[in-house]
Amino acid sequence: MSLAKKIAHNTLAQIIGKIIATILGLFSLALITRYLGQAGFGEYTTITTFLTFFATIADLGLTLITVQMISGEKDNENKILNNLFSLRLVSALIFIGLAPLSVIFFPYSGTIKIGVLIAAASFVFPALNQVIVGLFQKKLCMERSALAEVISRVALLIGIIIAQKLGWGLNGILIATVASSLVSFLLHYFFSLKFAFIKLEFDLSLWKKIISRSWPLAITIILNLIYLRADTLILSLFKEPEVVGLYGATYKIIDVLTTLPFMFAGLILPILTASWVNNNKDYFKKVLQKSFDFMAIIAIPLIIGSEFLGRQIMTFVAGADFALAGDILKILIYAVVAIFLGTMFSHAIIAINQQKKMIAFYLFTSITALAAYFYLIPRYSYIGAAAVTIYSEVLIALFSAYCVFKYVHFLPNLKISLKSLLASLVMGIFLYFSADYANQGIGQLILIILIACALYFIFLYLIGGIKSADLKSIFKKQSKGGGQSYSPGINL
Repeated sequence: MSLAKKIAHNTLAQIIGKIIATILGLFSLALITRYLGQAGFGEYTTITTFLTFFATIADLGLTLITVQMISGEKDNENKILNNLFSLRLVSALIFIGLAPLSVIFFPYSGTIKIGVLIAAASFVFPALNQVIVGLFQKKLCMERSALAEVISRVALLIGIIIAQKLGWGLNGILIATVASSLVSFLLHYFFSLKFAFIKLEFDLSLWKKIISRSWPLAITIILNLIYLRADTLILSLFKEPEVVGLYGATYKIIDVLTTLPFMFAGLILPILTASWVNNNKDYFKKVLQKSFDFMAIIAIPLIIGSEFLGRQIMTFVAGADFALAGDILKILIYAVVAIFLGTMFSHAIIAINQQKKMIAFYLFTSITALAAYFYLIPRYSYIGAAAVTIYSEVLIALFSAYCVFKYVHFLPNLKISLKSLLASLVMGIFLYFSADYANQGIGQLILIILIACALYFIFLYLIGGIKSADLKSIFKKQSKGGGQSYSPGINL
């Protein structure tokens, strides 16, 4: 298989796997919310959010540098992988191991404290997976990771059903989560044996070299965590589990929606990086503009759709008990749009190797957001939490755009964005008159969503927001200066 076909196959497998895994994840969410209810799901959300803080700190930036460390190191690849894996294991055991000890000092119920102890293992296995995923990325064999993820999601779904049938409650759901994570790790490890035999290895000089590379990323990740996840944790300290459950259910939808911009940006990043390294700044700006337009086309109609169908969507996904979460979705969707548009700028900064310049901005955003969370959440509950989340995401998007302008002298053309807004308003008129019909059942809701999407894209096409050339194959071969580049989703 040629390199071009291998890249296309690798990317397509990653996209298909992510789509299937996301659908299975939504099925699992639907089962969990309906089984646990608002209070139970609030406890589940508190447990996973609490552990997320420790798991993210344990990352140490190792996930993002794995491919970089093993690239171009054919002779030492296995040694580097072994040490990355070992360092990842040690950091995971230390930091995630602190979670069950730390939760004792928090004013949580015994149910939550026991849940943290049970669920801790489910965060260790994904930590180890990330090193193996880096190997798959280098070998352009991401279909192996995609398959492992899909099978583990099926295992989770089966585990949830068993827990429900046996009446094991919240602890049963957590045990199913641990089992799913274990399945994922075992499959990742088994699939990696074709390329390397990963084992424990402790070369402290190499560990020092790894940490010296990863620490700026580690700081950024931790600061990012503060303004992204502190809202749910602080909400759990001041409000009852039912409120946390409503907010947590909405955040699950937000997590699903934001998968797309990060996945797309990950595909575009190598193109941006290559353009910058080759000093092809015009091509760099062209790719960035097309990517920004694509993000706008997808993101802007989400606002209109959520405003009219927020409650119906949350009822469909999480059950009637979570209809009120639709009102939270109507607010948080603005943060989603900021993430969509800001993600391309943040990845452009990585492409030009100026990510250290963002640390001060992340620090400012984290400090101000944290202060705002503590002030607003006790007074305004999830409304305050959602408002600060919007503030932090918009601020990071603006800071990222500023850095791109400073070092690349790029400002996005908003012509396509404005056309997307106009098409979204047309779609909104349809939703205004059909929202009551969407309340009549799942079939009606799906039909309304499909018609609304069709109206949006048809009108956008008619006013020139998308052109015939943009509707060609997702992967289009680009020839430039005798070389080849592959530009997913954009026609340049």
